[in-house]
Amino acid sequence: MSQFVVSGRFQDRIGHRDFEKAIDAPNENVAREHVLSQLGSEHGLKRTQVDIAEVTAE
Repeated sequence: MSQFVVSGRFQDRIGHRDFEKAIDAPNENVAREHVLSQLGSEHGLKRTQVDIAEVTAE
């Protein structure tokens, strides 16, 4: 598995917050899905509230 760094921002009560998460995944699409799922679980967000700006492989 490769490691991907997913960065972007999400809508918070106060405004927008930036994030950057490192994820082990087989490809870029799976990394995106893991981050969306993780942020939704941790912060109670819907997918439309998360804006993924960049996914890079390390």
